[in-house]
Amino acid sequence: MTSNMAQAGLWQVVIAGGGIGGLAAAVACAQRGVPVQLLERAAQLSEVGAGIQIGPNVTRILQAWGLGAALSQVAAFPEQLQARDAQTGQVLGTLNLGARAQARYGAPYATIHRADLQSLLHAAAQAAGVDVRLNQTVKGWREAPKGLKVDTANGASLQASALIGADGVWSGVRQQLLGDAPARFTGHLAYRALVAQADLPAHLRSDQVTVWMGPRLHVVHYPVRSGQWLNLVAIVQGDKPAQAEAWDAAGHAQALMQAMGAVGHDLHERLASVTVWRQWALHDRAPMGAPSQMAQGRVALLGDAAHPMRPYLAQGAGMAIEDAQVLAQSLSTGSASVVQHLQAYAEQRWARNARVQARAIRNGRIFHATGPVALGRNLSMRLMGERVMDVPWLYGDGPISGNPSTFRDFSS
Repeated sequence: MTSNMAQAGLWQVVIAGGGIGGLAAAVACAQRGVPVQLLERAAQLSEVGAGIQIGPNVTRILQAWGLGAALSQVAAFPEQLQARDAQTGQVLGTLNLGARAQARYGAPYATIHRADLQSLLHAAAQAAGVDVRLNQTVKGWREAPKGLKVDTANGASLQASALIGADGVWSGVRQQLLGDAPARFTGHLAYRALVAQADLPAHLRSDQVTVWMGPRLHVVHYPVRSGQWLNLVAIVQGDKPAQAEAWDAAGHAQALMQAMGAVGHDLHERLASVTVWRQWALHDRAPMGAPSQMAQGRVALLGDAAHPMRPYLAQGAGMAIEDAQVLAQSLSTGSASVVQHLQAYAEQRWARNARVQARAIRNGRIFHATGPVALGRNLSMRLMGERVMDVPWLYGDGPISGNPSTFRDFSS
């Protein structure tokens, strides 16, 4: 049931940030009849050239928003995920995706270029009538008689019933709302690259997700853009760079290969085929501890602004899209106040996000393990394969699952 306030046109939700999370929230809210203004600080919507993986928990939501056909035009749908030893090249385990994911979870496993997903969401937002305003940075907000006054850096002041901070890991909305410390550097550096498959020798082309695991490093690669391009991410442990907050700093192949150390011929050949790398210093936060970290009063956080996480479960974008779905459901159902709806959103989302954050930290330790831990990892994957590689609680459960009593900070 759509809320009485939304039906009367009295709600105006302002979303700060036009990335994947902000656009997803705009689409989900607008499709449910909640008026939305989206403010993006950039002069045009664009995403750095990198790929992301989206599991069945995410593609299921995109399909529910009517975006399944558009997704099928730009994504790749790998048939399997394969884990390999970075030093020996040995296959450690395989998880079938493709038809198995569709049959088991009711939706496919996809890999997609970030820019393609953002473009898809932007088109859907426009089709749903979202008011997208570029060159608009949220400077802050203040209480007003009928809600909030959201102030922008260029001097504008917007009336809003609610403000959603979807402005990323360095969120200004978060800083005003929570006033906590900045996101922490994890000690991990990601080197990213995109290579046209046609430019690679046949034996280096790939239609699957492959993860290479080694001491203090791992590499993942998979197809994007309908399989025409290969996305590669190499993650190593290192010192905090001078441009620690940059999403898209230049990466140097020599520095990467030095940080990787001795890896097997197969992986070395693949990495050597890349001529241009971009570097990204990974930041995260400890797993969430309470719903108040996602919403207070008329202001709520979404995606990386609320729960930046390490990429070792491939769910950063996925959790933002799940957030968007639950936010829209909360705002468009029942006749409670905006404050109560945002509180309901936070109570439904924080525990699942905390679980994913904690598992991502744990996975990073497993991927980068050395010595006996690495030997145990390899043995487990050889013996149990899909049983240890699949994540049914994540892919099969709804976007509100989670047991808050099980989370702790697995910091490095």
